[in-house]
Amino acid sequence: MRIRAQIELRPLLLLSLLVCTMCTAAAQPAAGPTLSYRKVFKESSPEFLEIKIQENGSGSIDLRQLDDEADPEPFEVTPQLAARMFELAAQLDYFRNAQLDVRRRIANLGEKTFRYEGGGKAYETTFNYTVNPAAQQLTQIFEGLARQHEHITTLNRRMRYDRLGVNEALLKFEMDLNRRIIPEPERLLPTLETIANDARVVDIARHRARMLVERIRNARPS
Repeated sequence: MRIRAQIELRPLLLLSLLVCTMCTAAAQPAAGPTLSYRKVFKESSPEFLEIKIQENGSGSIDLRQLDDEADPEPFEVTPQLAARMFELAAQLDYFRNAQLDVRRRIANLGEKTFRYEGGGKAYETTFNYTVNPAAQQLTQIFEGLARQHEHITTLNRRMRYDRLGVNEALLKFEMDLNRRIIPEPERLLPTLETIANDARVVDIARHRARMLVERIRNARPS
């Protein structure tokens, strides 16, 4: 009787597992469209860059040398910036049959690839250099996000292992801030505030961090 009961219960257990699996899948929101930028530039640092952004601003970033293993980190931008990036991609017809590369000889500036995935379809285009205004703006945003991430990583590393080098890292960030190539400088506020309030950091670096915090806060839209 026990064997027979076990045999009869198996189909019910399998059905229950199937229902649970379907419910779990239904509870998870489907991944939305993804916009990505990849650049491969040998003998540079980093040699490989890939950023992926979804419409809600969540995504990932992978900065490394080509010999290193892939190690993408969680990454996000504001929904406003994500909307702007997808707007530029729309102007480029989401890279469908896009021919962005200039038709003349030019120095190697790295192989860049835009890719769009959504609605079960994917389009991408690869170029070295482009004069297309929308493509240039999108490239600048992605490159700026990479620089922004590098500044955060460098400052946090210096705070842990080389506090005497913090001021030099702040100067490099300030130079990029002056050139307006950092898309979301407010992302550095937590790190800058930590530096400004850490008595173990040299005074000149703490003072510079305080000035940068004030500058970024004053520049933020009300």
